Amino acid sequence: MSDRDLGAEILDGIHEIKRFRKGEARLRTRELSRPSPPREIRLRLRMSQNTFAGLMGVSVRTLQDWEQGRREPQGPAVALLRVAEQHPEVFGELQ
Repeated sequence: MSDRDLGAEILDGIHEIKRFRKGEARLRTRELSRPSPPREIRLRLRMSQNTFAGLMGVSVRTLQDWEQGRREPQGPAVALLRVAEQHPEVFGELQ
């Protein structure tokens, strides 16, 4: 069991939104950088295209399109590439 009080956290969030709407508070934001190109990340992880595509949940063809510049990763794929780049140990544990 967790020691978190989810009800209190939700109420704190609601109060923070109300303060923001009144101009009394600023919300925290963070600008996320684009991950390195997929090929660079895959090579750093020392994975084949087949293995890396499987861990990313995409077809090998999609990965090849990304690596050859025919398509750009979008949405959740960008987030997974960011994780693979910043926390490669996670991808190593999935194999």
